[in-house]
Amino acid sequence: MNESDLPVTDFHPYRWGDPARRTTLPAAATETLAAFGVKAPAEEPVDLAELTLPEPGFDLAPITGVVGAGQLRTDAATRIGHTRGWSTPDLLRLRAGDLTDAPDAVAYPGSHDEVVALLACCERLGVAVVPYSGGTSVVGGLAPDRAGFAGVLALDLGRLDAVLAVDTVSRTATLQAGLRGSEAERLLREQGLTLGHFPQSYEGASIGGYAAARSAGQSSAGYGRFDEMVVALELATPRGTVSMGTAPKSAAGPDLRQLVLGSEGTLGVITSVTVRVRPLPAERVFEGWQFDSFEAGAAALRRLAQDGPLPTVLRLSDEAETSINLADPAAMFAGGPGGCLAVTGYEGSAAEVAARRAAASEVLAAAGGQPLGEEPGESWRHGRFKAPYLRDPLLDAGVLIETLETVTFWSKLSELRAAVTTALTDALTAQGTPPLVLCHISHVYETGASLYFSVACAQTEDPVAQWQQAKAAANRAIRATGAAITHHHGVGTDHRAGYAEEVGPLAIEALRAVKRVLDPAGILNPGVLFESGSSEGDH
Repeated sequence: MNESDLPVTDFHPYRWGDPARRTTLPAAATETLAAFGVKAPAEEPVDLAELTLPEPGFDLAPITGVVGAGQLRTDAATRIGHTRGWSTPDLLRLRAGDLTDAPDAVAYPGSHDEVVALLACCERLGVAVVPYSGGTSVVGGLAPDRAGFAGVLALDLGRLDAVLAVDTVSRTATLQAGLRGSEAERLLREQGLTLGHFPQSYEGASIGGYAAARSAGQSSAGYGRFDEMVVALELATPRGTVSMGTAPKSAAGPDLRQLVLGSEGTLGVITSVTVRVRPLPAERVFEGWQFDSFEAGAAALRRLAQDGPLPTVLRLSDEAETSINLADPAAMFAGGPGGCLAVTGYEGSAAEVAARRAAASEVLAAAGGQPLGEEPGESWRHGRFKAPYLRDPLLDAGVLIETLETVTFWSKLSELRAAVTTALTDALTAQGTPPLVLCHISHVYETGASLYFSVACAQTEDPVAQWQQAKAAANRAIRATGAAITHHHGVGTDHRAGYAEEVGPLAIEALRAVKRVLDPAGILNPGVLFESGSSEGDH
C-alpha cells in the first residue's frame, strides 16, 4: 500500500484509525498474556454516547457571528471527539468516562481571516482556544489549563484543507493547516510530487500539527524533518496576521519561522505553510540488515549519517524489538536476546537508488552487517501503519502499552538507552508489573540520533497513575544524561517541566514575552509548552 492510498478517516474518540482495518487478539495471544500476569480490566470501556456534558459557560452568539451557525457545534459527540489526544493516558481516561478536558464548543472556521476574527472574539469573551488539526498529540498538547477562563473553544481547522498553490519551478507547495497528511500526499501525487513526510500518526495527523510540533517522519534521513521542509507560513493571532518566509533563506535577523515551528499553538494558529516538495521517486526499495548487537548497528548507522551515503530511510531495532513479531501481539512478552535488525530504504531514479544502495551496502557490510534482502524491509514498510491498531485490543486485554522518545549526541547514545531502560524497568517492576522495554533508532543526524522506546506490561488498577510514575522516572533519566526531553512528539503539558529545565528560566521568560505580544490575554493553549502562570515548575 502506498502511503497516499490510506484513507482520510474520522477516528472513534478512543479507537485508532479506519474501522475496516481494526484488529483483534487471537485466543492464543490472550492465553499467553494471562501467563504473564495480564488480566482484562474489571470495567468495560464506557459507552461515550450515554455521557452528557454541561452546557457552555459563555455566550456563543459572537462566535456564531464569525463562523456561521452551521460551523459551531456544542453536541456531546463533537466535544468528546475533540477531547485530549492519543496518548495511552488520554485513551484510558476516555475509556473511564473522564471528560474533564472536553471543550465547551467546537468551531470550524473556513478561512484565515475567520481564524483571526475568531481569536479576537475569544479574547473579548475570555475564552481559551485550543488549535485542533489532526488531534494526534501524545503529550497533552490538547488539554489546556482552563483556570481563569470562561470556557474552552476547540478551533478545528478541518475546513482549511486545500493545496493553495504549487510552484513546480521552485518545487514548493502551499498547504492549508487542516489538510490531512494522506490527502496532501494524494493531491501532490496527482502533480507528480511528494512531500515525503510519513510519521506513524500519518492516518490521523494534519499539516498544521506537523508544523506546530516539529514532526519527523520515517523518511527523515532523505527528506528531513517537517520543520526543515517549511519555507514560509501564515500565523493567525488575536492581534492579527504574521506572515513569515519571503525567501528560502535570509540574513534579515533571526529566522522567526523557527520560533513558530514547534510552538504548539501557544503563539498563534498556523493556517498554512509553504513547503519544499520533490518529484515522486521512480523507484523505492527497502531491505534489512542483521547486526550482532545494538552497539554495532548504531556504529554502522553513525558511519552512514556522518560520511554517507545516506539512505532515505535508516533505522535500527534493538535485540528485544527485533525478536518480536508484531503480527503476533502475544510475542511481546516472549522477546529474548538476539541480533538487531536495521532497515534501509532508498528512493529516487533507478540509477540513483542502485548507486546509493550499493555504496551504503559496502559501508554496512564493512561494519559487520549481514544482508537479509528485501523481505524484512518491505515487511516493515507495509506493516508500519498497522502497528497503532494493535494498541486498542492490547488495552482491552489489560496490557499497558505506551511509547516515548528522546534524542542525544552519538557519544551519549548508549548511556541514554541504558538509563531510560533501567528507569522504566525499575519504576514498573516496583509496582508489581515488570515490563518489556523496546528501543529503536529512527532518525539520524551527523551529530546524533533519536531513541524511541516502546513499553508493555500488565495494567494495575490505576493504569494512568502507573504510567505517570514510569514516565516521570524516564523523564528524570533523560534529563540526567543531558538529552532532549523530546525529539518529535512535542512538549505539550507532559514534558513542560523537563522543557523548562532543559532551556532554563531566561529562555522561558523570553517565550512568555513573545506570547504577551502576540496573545496578550493568554488565550492560546494556556499551560501548553510552558506554564501559563508566573512559575516555571510543573503543576
